[in-house]
Amino acid sequence: MSADALARLRSYWESVTRERLAALDGVYAPEAYFRDPFNEVRGLAELARIFGHMYDTLEEPRFTITETILEGDRAVLVWDFDFRVKAWKPDVVRRIHGLSLVRFGPDGRVTYHRDYWDAAGELYAKLPLVGPLMRFLARKMA
Repeated sequence: MSADALARLRSYWESVTRERLAALDGVYAPEAYFRDPFNEVRGLAELARIFGHMYDTLEEPRFTITETILEGDRAVLVWDFDFRVKAWKPDVVRRIHGLSLVRFGPDGRVTYHRDYWDAAGELYAKLPLVGPLMRFLARKMA
């Protein structure tokens, strides 16, 4: 069942739209846990809220899953996330590389989803005011 669950999750994220957020309950369990560098939430309503916020602030967000690893009820998805920021240089396409660790429940829906990506290097370092400071600190720490 986990291979089917992984295929369903991959398909969902590679074709997600604001409208498809309504189908979140077909992929995530009611009390699913989610964490990334900015959020830590539990439950479908909170998941829908933070994923919906992605569409409020970004233009054309798109996930491309480049690799998956499945072991029992756990999976790792390696992904690229392409997007444009509505409020800052909306013509520039940006990319974040990351991975997700997920766990599936007995019904094949996600119960745990943790995203890992470098917020400092892939996001903050590219911002106009914070970026120079982040790059300076990175050079000093190297």
